[in-house]
Amino acid sequence: MSDLRNIRILRPFCLCLVLWLASCAALALSSDIALAQDARGPVTNLPIPRFVSLKASEANVRRGPSLTHRIDWVFKRRDMPLIITAEHGHWRRIEDRDGAGGWVHYSLLSGVRTVIVEKDLLPLFLQPDETSPMTVQLEFGVVARLGQCSLEWCRLSSAGYKGWAIKSALWGVPPEEIRE
Repeated sequence: MSDLRNIRILRPFCLCLVLWLASCAALALSSDIALAQDARGPVTNLPIPRFVSLKASEANVRRGPSLTHRIDWVFKRRDMPLIITAEHGHWRRIEDRDGAGGWVHYSLLSGVRTVIVEKDLLPLFLQPDETSPMTVQLEFGVVARLGQCSLEWCRLSSAGYKGWAIKSALWGVPPEEIRE
């Protein structure tokens, strides 16, 4: 009988403890998000995360930030957009659109911005307006150079074609980014 009494006494305490832990976790998460948005790389002082592109036609992706770390795979697509998530000396931790990542030497990366088309037969329009004339359609997976962006549209160029595409159909540019 005393065990039941102890459980009844502990129940309100446990509920308070759970609510307190939940509020602490929410506070920590909100501060982590704020820090992540304002984070700067310790080497370059540039924003982390940030988008870049692959400068080389081949890049070894390593487990850690040095030549002594094992190569997990090799990226073989020049101009592929990547996101830098960390910095260490001359090394950058990167991820592709599928979340595959690792460490690459900074000399293999470029600040030139590119995007990957995530919608098959994505139309490029003459103006950032769906009623304007279409210049071309891009296939799923095409890598295009990124130009200006508004909240909804981005100007792209690929294989000599130029035009405006809906931003939500692209990987390599965050939804809130505006480029002039």
